[in-house]
Amino acid sequence: MATPLGWTVDEKGGLTVVAVRGLLDLRGAAGLRTALLKCLAEQPDALLVDAAGMELADDTVLTVFTAIARQSALWPGTPLLVCAPSPRVAALLARRRYGGIPVHVSVEEGRRAVADGQATVPSITDRILPIAGAARHARNLVTEACLVWDLPDLVGPACLVASELVSNAVEHAGTMLTFQLAHRSRYLHLAVRDGGPGEPVVRAPHGVSERGRGLLLVGSVATHWGWLPSREGKVVWATLRS
Repeated sequence: MATPLGWTVDEKGGLTVVAVRGLLDLRGAAGLRTALLKCLAEQPDALLVDAAGMELADDTVLTVFTAIARQSALWPGTPLLVCAPSPRVAALLARRRYGGIPVHVSVEEGRRAVADGQATVPSITDRILPIAGAARHARNLVTEACLVWDLPDLVGPACLVASELVSNAVEHAGTMLTFQLAHRSRYLHLAVRDGGPGEPVVRAPHGVSERGRGLLLVGSVATHWGWLPSREGKVVWATLRS
């Protein structure tokens, strides 16, 4: 009888290793996907899946890793590596159907690959109180960062996005906020983490004040935006092409 699916999460040195054990089937894939998304929300330098003890009920369940890789490509840009899979799983992941997810023979080899290819990512992180001046503080951080990173054309749109994300979190979550700004590859990434539960709501444009249209404005300015559940709430993120 196959071992039921389970996993453990280990965070060390900026890397997150998720050790998956047991039979990965359609039912278990949904729970694993949520767990991996929560790991992404913590924005580690890399997300390593230790698949040494993982078995497959069906080939198609591997799309859970494709979905995570696609999300990460939008935000936060965290590399996803599958380590120590069986020969069958390694061969399947090498196919174009699954997006060519990097596979390594062991977790240690995966760690070395990350260390060898890791570049310093310019970023700013700050804790913000849920008070009236929170959005202004975020705009100041954005302005300073964009000028330092030689992105003057993004000052305006990035300030608008930051202001709306922070204002929305202050109004609806009312918890301490973590604001992060990072410049990765061709994108400027903005994210606000709060302790509020549930999915952020995009309000209809008809019959509401400007105050209720924050996420609509974000969607009209950002290249991509979305949200992820985190361990203590959620992260709402947006990217701007730089």
